[in-house]
Amino acid sequence: MNTISMQNLQKQLKTYIAQAQTERVVVTRNGKPSALIIGLEGIDWGTLVLEADADFWKMIQKRRKQRTVPLAKVKEQLGIVTKNGNGRR
Repeated sequence: MNTISMQNLQKQLKTYIAQAQTERVVVTRNGKPSALIIGLEGIDWGTLVLEADADFWKMIQKRRKQRTVPLAKVKEQLGIVTKNGNGRR
């Protein structure tokens, strides 16, 4: 992780944006952490929006606490044939 002062960042923004694609860059103000630059090249907008959405992560947390159904049970209920020949066609 690299660190850059706010003053130097303004002078070399292009360089640090490029560097942020491979490692995080901490921006400091008066010697204290102020911001974090994280590269996003290769990430689509939909993924970015979901990753930053607090409601989405609350829903994921809630779902992870719920009881799960084994895949074999789902396949049985849907009548899907498994490798061992169980189920309907």
